[in-house]
Amino acid sequence: MYLVYAYTALGLVCSGVFLGVFTLARNKPVDTPRLGMRGLKRAKALDEGGSFKSFEPIMRMVAGWVAHLPLGDKRRQIDEMLKHSGDWLGLTANEFVAMSALGVVGFTIFGLVAVSLAELPSVLVFFFAGLGGLLPYMQVSSATQQRFKEVNRALPGAIDLASLCMGAGLDFPGSIRQIVDKAGRRDWLVEELSFILQEIELGRTRRQALENFADRCPTEAVRDFVGTVVQSEEKGNPLAEVLRIQANMLRMRRSVMAEESAARAAVLMMGPLMLIFGAIILVLLGPFIVQSMDSGF
Repeated sequence: MYLVYAYTALGLVCSGVFLGVFTLARNKPVDTPRLGMRGLKRAKALDEGGSFKSFEPIMRMVAGWVAHLPLGDKRRQIDEMLKHSGDWLGLTANEFVAMSALGVVGFTIFGLVAVSLAELPSVLVFFFAGLGGLLPYMQVSSATQQRFKEVNRALPGAIDLASLCMGAGLDFPGSIRQIVDKAGRRDWLVEELSFILQEIELGRTRRQALENFADRCPTEAVRDFVGTVVQSEEKGNPLAEVLRIQANMLRMRRSVMAEESAARAAVLMMGPLMLIFGAIILVLLGPFIVQSMDSGF
């Protein structure tokens, strides 16, 4: 009887795999992004090789099926999230959903194998399935936080350099180009400044290029910088002096945030320190307490 159940389950799994492959084969895979920052990120990810290069054709095939789903506003929200992460792996919204779906399938299979081999509780299969679906989101969220942190840290220095260059006679695009050309390494801020220059060269106004920068990296520091430059341009104020003041304000804000983080860390450390202190007291006084109880006190 056990063999009948086993062969029935195997037949259902094979039928499901066949139907899934047949359904996906009927849909045309989505095209690989080739233009803009997303195209550059995809080309870089493929050039680096690794597992993504082997996984990418299957992901595009599943994304062709996802493209027909009525996701509505969710697709736009995912696209916005990917844009904030710096176009992680050059993924589109449909490809991100496809990656999550493949993660669910892959981790579910892994969970079934682990549960059957190690005799673990069956409920762990659902845990593995959820983990597979959330893993792409966790990676994108981590990339976004790291990107925002790097941009906020490097922005005051870049603004200072821009104000010095403008004080020496360069215009705003020329000062930005000087920062990009003299940068020792390609961090997130240098990449964004390069993209601003490319947009200006393609015919966008300075305001449009800066507002697009604020959309891609919507941190408070970036919004303040963009708003300051746009307002200075509208009112005709000397931009070099305005940028110098803006850099000092950003440094002051960063110092205040560091002090607040240090204060919060001190409060959060109280709980672990009390537990450690209690454990030390138990270690020191434990033998005396046991000895007193054995003596009848």
